[in-house]
Amino acid sequence: MTIRLSLLDQTPVIAGHSIADAVAATVDLAQAADDLGYHRYWCAEHHGSLGLANPCPEVMIAHLASVTKRIRVGSGGVMLPYYSSWKVAEQFLMLEALFPGRIDLGLGRAPGSDQRTARAVAQGTINSDLFPRQVQELIALFRNEIPEGHPYHGLVLQPTAETRPELWMLGSSDFGGALAAQLGIRFCFAHFINADYGEPVARAYRERFQPGYETTPHSAVALFVICADTEAEAADLAAAVDLRRLAMAYGKNIPVPTIEQAKAQQYSERDLQVIEGERPRSIIGTPEQVVGRMQEIQASFAADEIVVLTVAASYRARMRSTQLLAEAFKLA
Repeated sequence: MTIRLSLLDQTPVIAGHSIADAVAATVDLAQAADDLGYHRYWCAEHHGSLGLANPCPEVMIAHLASVTKRIRVGSGGVMLPYYSSWKVAEQFLMLEALFPGRIDLGLGRAPGSDQRTARAVAQGTINSDLFPRQVQELIALFRNEIPEGHPYHGLVLQPTAETRPELWMLGSSDFGGALAAQLGIRFCFAHFINADYGEPVARAYRERFQPGYETTPHSAVALFVICADTEAEAADLAAAVDLRRLAMAYGKNIPVPTIEQAKAQQYSERDLQVIEGERPRSIIGTPEQVVGRMQEIQASFAADEIVVLTVAASYRARMRSTQLLAEAFKLA
């Protein structure tokens, strides 16, 4: 198997554990991924969540890059509508200056929080309609091509660096794919958010790609995967995922459930219907069960790489899943 494999980390907070535990587990996983041969490690941005502990990926990226050797490290992603494109350019040029050739800037437009928290982060109203313009500004800043008449024209952007971050559009609809194709940047589809719609979006991205920041299209698909040693363990981990997805569907802000909590839970008929509807977004099983499904999706997307998200009921299970996938895909 020669598919390129990467990781997306939401820094999950598992019930019974602290924020410090979650952050330490992220550091441990990034170092393991570096040793195991994963290509890149992305940090997600979420605000106001009791189950996810990283509101500032740019800070985490700096630390992870400093404690790893060769793996690319980046955002999956920065929620650009919160910020000025100028400030994001400064942050990621600084990261690139510190770790040349190892930094990715993945961009998203979803708030990654509830609306009240989003307004607190942004100091007011978030206007996602400005997102395409912000991405164009970032490209122009990275290429030193701000046109005359733009407020940024003539300003000195620091730090100067010989290399630039890889720029990625992240999305779960046709909007992100179309914008990435139009601007000539890399695109990653979030299958773990939308399991029903990705193939035509990925196909349209490649067909409509116009050279811009990149000369050729490059795509990835982000999958929710838990790989376990046995079917029994996989079933227990899947039960905890079911409980977490149910809580998310009902808008409950809680830590990631444990297997014990999942086994003790009683479900109504409505609960079971919700759970069944959520299951296509996950791939859970033994290596023999998950690898084939991952390859099927990668082939249907014609994706250049797979980005794996694993939110398991224990940090040990997440680490083991990462190890098993590296073995199954024969990472270098």
